[in-house]
Amino acid sequence: MEDNIELLSCALEGGCSAKIPPDLLEKTLVPILKLKTDSNLLSDVDIGDDAGVYKISEDSAIIFTTDFFPPVVADPYLFGQIAACNSISDIYAMGGEPKLALNITMFPKEDSLNILANILKGGQDKATEAGVLVVGGHTITDATIKYGMAVIGFANPNQITTNSNAKDGDIIILTKPLGTGCCLAAMRNGFIKENDIEDVFEAMKTLNKKACKIMNKYNISFYKNIIEAIIGEYDDPSNQRQFVLKVNLNNNGNTIIFGSDGNDREMCLDSIIYSTTTRHSTKEINYYIIDYGSEALRKFSNFPHIGDMVFANEEEKLNNLMKMIKDIIKERKKLFISYSGNYNTYIRESKEELPLIGVIIKINCNYISTSFINTL
Repeated sequence: MEDNIELLSCALEGGCSAKIPPDLLEKTLVPILKLKTDSNLLSDVDIGDDAGVYKISEDSAIIFTTDFFPPVVADPYLFGQIAACNSISDIYAMGGEPKLALNITMFPKEDSLNILANILKGGQDKATEAGVLVVGGHTITDATIKYGMAVIGFANPNQITTNSNAKDGDIIILTKPLGTGCCLAAMRNGFIKENDIEDVFEAMKTLNKKACKIMNKYNISFYKNIIEAIIGEYDDPSNQRQFVLKVNLNNNGNTIIFGSDGNDREMCLDSIIYSTTTRHSTKEINYYIIDYGSEALRKFSNFPHIGDMVFANEEEKLNNLMKMIKDIIKERKKLFISYSGNYNTYIRESKEELPLIGVIIKINCNYISTSFINTL
């Protein structure tokens, strides 16, 4: 067997251009993909981010991702470096630190295994550079060479960066030049030669490790301080799928929930309080609760996120709580005056920690039970 096989001749498409188009993939997966609601799932397929994120404790979350593709260069060692870098960088993109990896390899059994060894050597060296332990993998025979990794990393759940929460007006910082795909396509079609775009390959094999450190140092995070409450699921019968129903408390400052006491309204309130207090720390959200209903919210009284809780016939305590809330509003108005009077702008630009304040007022009036949720 010859060791100098031309890798690019083995692939019809290379790199990310080999992916199934997103619209076709979504159409195929929607009828069969149903996610269970779990308040610890911080990033999933619904929001299309670089990796999945699952909270395992108050200060730790696991990040998991996978990526593999056909050759983008002729050199096996360089291809291994690029493929491994691409997989590992998905962890960095979420603000995490990669730790473990598994190789994913497809290789023609007729070709020299020396080529495979060089591909894996490139991946191993890049993993070592990132501080990642390659603990195994899976290899099958295939007519087209493909290589990549499944990678696991860790991060603080309150410091996860997601692109899905980016908003109009946010500044985009590029850590690498744009146009990699165009250069590769031009090379594959003979318009340019491989040695004409060596700087492109250099960028492709460069880890985003340094960029991630800078991003975390300056608290560049779209997930942080986005307080979303999970309140259930809703059906999409046309696509035979269920979606997680979330409410963004940052943007929905006032919410009114109607319902009979002890039924759907209670479940909705429970879900809002439980999902936000398990997903976010006390530095991100605090609640003040006025329960003039069945006192069912008393079960949350020992939660550290609950600043105070008032029930019926506690008039003096109610007066004190209302005065305190009024003082908080007054203080925050002064604090936000230089930030367009907006909490979200203050958090993003000041880099200071300030919890969102949720005020829940639950009352029963004749046949209608109402709960007000106001976020400050």
